[in-house]
Amino acid sequence: MPEQDSTRDISELGYEECRDALIDVVQTLEQGGLDLDASLRLWETGEKLAKRCEEHLAGAHRRIEAALAAEDDTDGSG
Repeated sequence: MPEQDSTRDISELGYEECRDALIDVVQTLEQGGLDLDASLRLWETGEKLAKRCEEHLAGAHRRIEAALAAEDDTDGSG
């Protein structure tokens, strides 16, 4: 399982931390050997991590679009 502070909420993790933790979750699930309850808990954690990764990527996409729009505004005004 990922080596993260268990007191930290997923919403506080950066993109790379979420991605790495999600990779660990997937690898653990692929290895098998967990009982059903443990597998389901791990799956739920993976879903939360994936959602957080998507939030980070969406935010990065918005920042890029804003930067490009600002660049277009300054290029087209002269």
